[in-house]
Amino acid sequence: GCSPGFNRMLALLKRVTSSDSTVLLLGESGTGKELAAQALHEMSRRAKGAFVAVDCVSMTETLFGSELFGHEKGSFTGAIERKIGLVEAAEGGTLFLDEIGDMPLCLQVKLLRLIESGVYRRVGGVEPLHADFRLVLATHRDVKAMVDSGAFRSDLYYRISTFPIAIPPLRERREDIPLLTESLLTRLGK
Repeated sequence: GCSPGFNRMLALLKRVTSSDSTVLLLGESGTGKELAAQALHEMSRRAKGAFVAVDCVSMTETLFGSELFGHEKGSFTGAIERKIGLVEAAEGGTLFLDEIGDMPLCLQVKLLRLIESGVYRRVGGVEPLHADFRLVLATHRDVKAMVDSGAFRSDLYYRISTFPIAIPPLRERREDIPLLTESLLTRLGK
């Protein structure tokens, strides 16, 4: 892109690459929030680590702990072996939580605890594990309005909104359409 909105967003991404600050990407569905998160990861000192994307919409309360934190063998029916979670998989890299605005309140508490302490336990485990990842989150929702209505925890909101970056929709950066068209045609080999 070459539009002012795209360049502002890119400048903010570049500005935050040298730190491990939590970044909240805000924008409509389809604006490229995950691409922005990947770009942030690739420009950061954590680029050699994994980029682990988690879709919060598909995360149920029952699966959340096991998927995010892993589980120990025998901790529940079907847990036939130890499984590392996505937090551990992101060790040294970036954990990207997409559509954080769709996360139920009961799961927000678990995420807040992880952010505040940097410590977690596998489901069924007793050993505290220390997390080492950069947290990037994204949402298409107005999280501040959700806080005001009680649908999103205010303490979590203030933890994750330390560095918000708005991703502009394409209708606000029409001058980027020719560049995007050219890029897509090149990928298609036309």
